[in-house]
Amino acid sequence: MRRKRLMGNAVKNGLLAIYAIFALFPLFWMVLISFKSDAQMFNTTFIFDPTLENYDAVLLRTDYIKYFFDSVIVSVIAVLISVLAGVPAAYALARYDFKKKESLAFTILSFRFAPEILVVLPLFMIYQKIGLYDTYFGLIWVYQLITMPLLIWVIRGYFEDISVEIEHAAQVDGYSWWQVFLKRLLPLIKPGLVSASLLAFIFAWNNFTFPLMLSGTNVETITVASLKYIASDTVHYGQMAVAATVSALPAVIFALLIQKHLVRGLSFGAVKG
Repeated sequence: MRRKRLMGNAVKNGLLAIYAIFALFPLFWMVLISFKSDAQMFNTTFIFDPTLENYDAVLLRTDYIKYFFDSVIVSVIAVLISVLAGVPAAYALARYDFKKKESLAFTILSFRFAPEILVVLPLFMIYQKIGLYDTYFGLIWVYQLITMPLLIWVIRGYFEDISVEIEHAAQVDGYSWWQVFLKRLLPLIKPGLVSASLLAFIFAWNNFTFPLMLSGTNVETITVASLKYIASDTVHYGQMAVAATVSALPAVIFALLIQKHLVRGLSFGAVKG
């Protein structure tokens, strides 16, 4: 019996290892080709002469660092605004009953799954008229269509899973509504808030359509700037790999820093007694 259990664990671990290799290989390959020159790109596989030419060309000879920080500013502030406005909205949708509540919730959700190309042309014309084209505020504002609906719907589910008796008990103890919200409810939804914020950040960070149409030279995100490594006669795959590798770092670092909360947030509610 013990032998069968050990063999079962070995098979399971082996399958997990195979899946991990399969899932991580594209990332490994992207980092690998970032050290290849254009001449070695198609002539070699794993054995080649590594070079830092691509990193020098991208990080030192272009404005990629500026594009990187433009993406950081726009994405982080957009998520912060979504958290400040979305968490109270999620609480209201979870706790209060009012006319056409579900219609309002569905309308908010529809902003997330509606095609971006559907709204980007009217927004382009409006932005040109009111002076928001190619500005940080303009991109942060339009990014709310990406980040806020996701955050509201995820956090709403967490509030609905929390018993309202907790709030009543805290109010009986003398807590005001804001104290109940800040000291009782927010700690309970913290894993969900962290995971939803990370997902919202990733969606904002990877967005391409809005910055392509609504920004120019003053504000340019890395998703749009990566197109500069596609020349008219060739594609600089090594430089694009450098740009993609560096752009992946913030999401990876944030995920590692909040790993504990992220795992709890994604698994919360999966098992109910």
